[in-house]
Amino acid sequence: VAGRPAQIPGIESMVGLFINTVPVRVRLKPAETLTDALVRLQDEQSALLAHQHLKLTDIHNLTPANELFDTVIVFENYPIGAAPKAAEPADAIRVERLEGRNSTHYPLSLIVMPGDEIRLRLDYRPDLFDRATVEQIGSQLARVLEATTTGLDGAVGRFDLLGAEERHRILAEWNDTAREVPAALLPELFEAQVARTPDAVAVVSGGVELSYAELNARANRLARHLVACGAGPEKLVAVALPRSAELVVALLAVLKSGAGYVPLDPDYPSDRIAYVLADADPVLMITDTETSPGLPDGDVPRVLLDGAEVAQVVATASASDLSDGDRLTSVLPAHPAYVIYTSGSTGRPKGVVVSHAALVSFLAAVGLRCGLDSSDRLLAVTTVAFDIAVLELYLPLVSGACVVVAGREEVRDPFALGGLVRGSGVSVMQATPSLWQALVAEVPGLVGGLRMLVGGEALPLVLAEGMCGLGREVVNLYGPTEATVWATSCVVGGGSGGLLPPAIGDAFANTRVYVLDAALSPVPVGVAGELYIAGAQLARGYLGRAGLTAERFVADPFAVVAGSRMYRTGDVVRWSAD
Repeated sequence: VAGRPAQIPGIESMVGLFINTVPVRVRLKPAETLTDALVRLQDEQSALLAHQHLKLTDIHNLTPANELFDTVIVFENYPIGAAPKAAEPADAIRVERLEGRNSTHYPLSLIVMPGDEIRLRLDYRPDLFDRATVEQIGSQLARVLEATTTGLDGAVGRFDLLGAEERHRILAEWNDTAREVPAALLPELFEAQVARTPDAVAVVSGGVELSYAELNARANRLARHLVACGAGPEKLVAVALPRSAELVVALLAVLKSGAGYVPLDPDYPSDRIAYVLADADPVLMITDTETSPGLPDGDVPRVLLDGAEVAQVVATASASDLSDGDRLTSVLPAHPAYVIYTSGSTGRPKGVVVSHAALVSFLAAVGLRCGLDSSDRLLAVTTVAFDIAVLELYLPLVSGACVVVAGREEVRDPFALGGLVRGSGVSVMQATPSLWQALVAEVPGLVGGLRMLVGGEALPLVLAEGMCGLGREVVNLYGPTEATVWATSCVVGGGSGGLLPPAIGDAFANTRVYVLDAALSPVPVGVAGELYIAGAQLARGYLGRAGLTAERFVADPFAVVAGSRMYRTGDVVRWSAD
């Protein structure tokens, strides 16, 4: 503000810099028309004119905010060249040129210069903005101003900051992820790999080693028993077993039976396990004689794998692959493959139902990003009750690689886990940042040279830099359970400048990601918005909670195929320029 109120006589002729900088608080109401918003803002500012002499330092002292604003708007309304020229005597002294030089310590300054045409100038600090970003901000401002020329009665929340080119880039080009997916279910993909490499090692755990053929035969025998006990499509089977090769056999057997599995971690609190069993209402529970006594009582029939009766029945069952004729009914891609319970923000566990189709799409997509081959050994360290274990167990088994299942005690001890990495010839490992932090800090020499997959929590920059110094490749992964484990990924490398944490990357194959405002409109690059995920990896929804499913899985307004859905993550993100 100029600091020259008209009420003071002679104020315009007083010498000195009276300019003051004051904060302007603008509350935008999405449903309000632009006319109403401008009138309201003008009234609010007019009511504050009497206080515009207050020093900015005093305003700072009167408010709890550490920083009131980081942009400044300057409206240059002093009348240079506005007065008509009078006749000058020949010997008059004339000013030949007037030049002003401005600088700013604010990150971004908008200068408005009125005249026959209004000119706008954006000044910026190059250590905080690059020219392309500021040009983009200018283009968005121009689009808002252009929109006002077509009418001021539109709702503020409906003003579109995106030009046609940027909208196409964000919605179409950056979401051009369509890829072919195998027309098969996970058991069929695994069985095809068995046919290719029957003698290759599939699973290693605690001294037990199973070839692809052995793993397949054991899973087939158990699957036939499960079918006889009532397991099948649209049915659920709980699995509560210690970390072992037998756990992998059981999970595959459930999938082969056509049922979906509900993984239970025996180390979880008894009341949580009891809640999951009551909510999921499985037809069976697979466990063993050691684990069973520690599980909560209930009416769910138990299949004790090491019990004499079950062991005898399974041993005499056929080891051949099951067909739909061997099951209660045909298995369809839309049938549940598993149900993972996640607490979410409410603290009450809710079951996320993931279909066979979503699981196969995820494995195909993650295979393109983090592909394995027969030379790889992946160390499985995650509890099966957490969805990221899906990658650890199944990606190797459809790729011809080997799963090394870490035992319960090894997972808890970085030194034991590092020893397992070296002793088992592990080449790939996936873990949360918390576990990677312990390994990088305590046993860096034992995890060096690994391909490192990290996700499940935010990846701190310092940890990312440490991992990059050790790993052959570091991939940061992001995704909610509702989108079948991971939905985006980014190869972490240098170039972050020590300023920002690693990005979560871009979308997997057959997955689309949108950054939207409260009105479900795309926001421009660099602007924060809520992340929505769409595509083939979306879960069916929440088990027995239709209302919550409808609230979180909403219609996709940008989909090519009518009826498509998108999942509202609740996470705040922004696109970067690339």
